[in-house]
Amino acid sequence: MTESIDLRDRTMKTAVVTGCAGFIGSHLCERLVAEGHRVIGIDIFRPYYDRADKLFNLSGLADEPRFDLVEIDLATADLHTIVGQAETVFHLAAQAGVRSSFGEGFEAYARDNVVATQRLFEAAASTGRRRVVWASSSSVYGDAPSYPCHEVTTPIHPRSPYGVTKRACEDLAEVYRIRGLSLVGLRYFTVYGPRQRPDMAVRRLCEIAANGGTFSLFGTGRQTRDITYVEDVVEATLLAGRAERPEALYNVGGGHEVELEELITLLEDIARVSIPVERSSPQAGDVLRTAADTTLARVSLGWHPRVGLLEGLRHELDWVRAASKARSAA
Repeated sequence: MTESIDLRDRTMKTAVVTGCAGFIGSHLCERLVAEGHRVIGIDIFRPYYDRADKLFNLSGLADEPRFDLVEIDLATADLHTIVGQAETVFHLAAQAGVRSSFGEGFEAYARDNVVATQRLFEAAASTGRRRVVWASSSSVYGDAPSYPCHEVTTPIHPRSPYGVTKRACEDLAEVYRIRGLSLVGLRYFTVYGPRQRPDMAVRRLCEIAANGGTFSLFGTGRQTRDITYVEDVVEATLLAGRAERPEALYNVGGGHEVELEELITLLEDIARVSIPVERSSPQAGDVLRTAADTTLARVSLGWHPRVGLLEGLRHELDWVRAASKARSAA
């Protein structure tokens, strides 16, 4: 049986977090450091969005002696030395976004999602790491035949090349699990909160509520998303890292299935503004609905989301307003 190591135990020396400058990764790094652990953060700063935004995500760790930022490419670098230092590896790095994974953009997704993940698993297996927790996605489900989606019973039919890369990573994980590597995949559903990527709907709505502009709405607005606050996602990720006998895959969803039109109305009410909307056709790869069955995570990990939708939206809007002021003052 694999020894259980509680990440809250200060005797744990090091954790590696890939994608550390991203939305979820930066929050995870802060949580680990706050609990007394040394963190090696890896990021390549791909220009999916501005490097300055990613560095801003890490600003709270700028003078933290227990945090080291390493800028390397997981698809080409020698990972054995870095991975070999860690008790637990949290692999969150990926080329994000559904729409841009079509066409010529797929090459970057294949490299940064599939090749990078295989190389990380290989390094972890060869250096005897205790646990690798890695980010899959609800995109592997596509348009499911029924909802909510369950890890075991719901068929996997991704509708985008991005979803295909995440499905391929799940297959890779099973290969390395058979070889003895302790791997836990987390199918993150839509995550929101402070530092959310600039292209995500809630972030765009908050920016418009705070600074003006028009929201581009693709499709009818009746499409729904199961959205999860970032602190709840970090908690699920940590629990997966220290679970003694985890399952191979868990859904991580917030239990708030909300229509896009409803999100617009909620943010208008919170911000006390009107958000202009420009409607256009649905985009390739977009699904009509996401909804997570999180029974497995609740029973096996003892996880359940704590942050309510209105509370979480207020937090993100407050952060957008504060970040806008900080950038203006810089």
